[in-house]
Amino acid sequence: METTVLFCLVIGLLFLGVPVAISLGLASVLVIALLSSDSMSSVALQLFTASQNYTLLAIPFFILASAFMSTGGVAKRIIHFAIASIGHLRGGLAMASVLACMMFAALSGSSPATVVAIGTIAIAGMRQVGYTKEFAAGIIANAGTLGILIPPSIVMVVYAAATNVSVGRMFLAGIIPGLLAGLMLMGAIYIQARRKNLPAEEWKGFGEVIAGGKQAAFGLLLIVIILGGIYGGAFTPTEAAAVAAVYSCLVALFIYRDMGPMKGNPWTLPTDKSRAIIGFKAYAYALSFLFVWFMLAFFFERSFGTGFAESRAVIGLLIGAFILVAYSAWRAGGGITAVPGTLIAGLPIWGRNLKLMGRNLLGAFVHDETRKVMVDASKTTVMLMFIIVNALLFAHVLTSERIPDAITSVMLDYGFNWWTFLIAVNVLLLIGGQFMEPSGLLLIVAPVVFPIAMELGIDPIHLGIIMVVNMEIGMITPPIGLNLFVTSGITGMSLVKVVKAAMPFVGVLFIFLIIVTYVPVLSTWIPTALMGPEIVTR
Repeated sequence: METTVLFCLVIGLLFLGVPVAISLGLASVLVIALLSSDSMSSVALQLFTASQNYTLLAIPFFILASAFMSTGGVAKRIIHFAIASIGHLRGGLAMASVLACMMFAALSGSSPATVVAIGTIAIAGMRQVGYTKEFAAGIIANAGTLGILIPPSIVMVVYAAATNVSVGRMFLAGIIPGLLAGLMLMGAIYIQARRKNLPAEEWKGFGEVIAGGKQAAFGLLLIVIILGGIYGGAFTPTEAAAVAAVYSCLVALFIYRDMGPMKGNPWTLPTDKSRAIIGFKAYAYALSFLFVWFMLAFFFERSFGTGFAESRAVIGLLIGAFILVAYSAWRAGGGITAVPGTLIAGLPIWGRNLKLMGRNLLGAFVHDETRKVMVDASKTTVMLMFIIVNALLFAHVLTSERIPDAITSVMLDYGFNWWTFLIAVNVLLLIGGQFMEPSGLLLIVAPVVFPIAMELGIDPIHLGIIMVVNMEIGMITPPIGLNLFVTSGITGMSLVKVVKAAMPFVGVLFIFLIIVTYVPVLSTWIPTALMGPEIVTR
């Protein structure tokens, strides 16, 4: 009886338009108060325990990092790099938009943020070279879903918190499926491009690819910091999220300068002499190399010991000095004798920029644009955490009433095996994804299906990826597909037109879902190889 009342209350409140968080929390409290033998004090205890979950601390930091990366010019630089890399293929601009979404997804961990950041630039660019608005909108709506599949992913953190599995393994498990999904979307675009004779960009050579890579380097370096730090043993996923937030803030405010008090102040000015610019760039390349070198040395210090780190430091300094001298001699001309003068000429540019950053150091963190980013990230965090805390209270009621155990017994009695069970999970999530926000739906379904999956011998990491892919599809299926609303907002198209534009590519994601569901090695190979299998304690 408790099971029926609980689910009827949740579904009834949702259909009445009550927010997801309140529906879950209110239904749980009513069942505990009126029907359960559990004490009402457990409500306060569970809410406190849920809010103290260390894993969940990663969510506000990833949201903040995503906000700084979305506000800054990272997306514009990533799109430039993607176009330079594959834009020369038939339909290359559309495929470059998918590649840009994949790269930005590895920075943001959020699907709507990926759609907004990449879509506002990529859709306009595709329209200028002859793509239809509908085709461009359909591509971005679907490619944006990769934001929750390619690590780091906020939804993966939510699943890990709900089921007590490893966040690090979940991030590793998303690498191959994320790349496969992106390649499948690009393959579908290429087929359409050959049929419709879509335009291709001019190939500008590897020099343009290198130039685009240099522009996007500081943004893409965040991927190395997050994943390298986690799997190099330097910090936990939660600590990685905090590092990502700080790094994103510094890049947006002080390096790219796309926001804050130094906005519009480039590192070099048109009045700077070419020799001074060469000297400045020589220092910049040498320092950038040393930053990456010492960062990687720190990541691997635990694996190879202190002696390894010291020898690596000496090698890094020697290579950095070589880069400094070689670049100056190559670009300035005149051989090795021109190096001292070139390096001295670059110092005033560094001095000017360091003074500028010193004057604006404190002001950058309290600037109007910075405060707006912080407030927007806080609003998103409060909304999501309120859903999570109430959903974990709902999960507590499920556990205390032994509802998952009862459902498991029923399914096993009816002869369900892992193959048919996963069909049922996919159908449930595909239907639910049309009406609910991904994190809320996942927090409702995961505590119910997780014990059943463990009983049937399904890998918990594999189950997590299946659920994340279902959440992807839910974000582009009406009536509550979040990516559809975001795409409609940035394009000015009606929701019906966006749905029609997205549907052809949704079919690609359905095929991808089937592959991921029944080829578990795609999800489990990397995490098992690097970290071993996930151990679940019943």
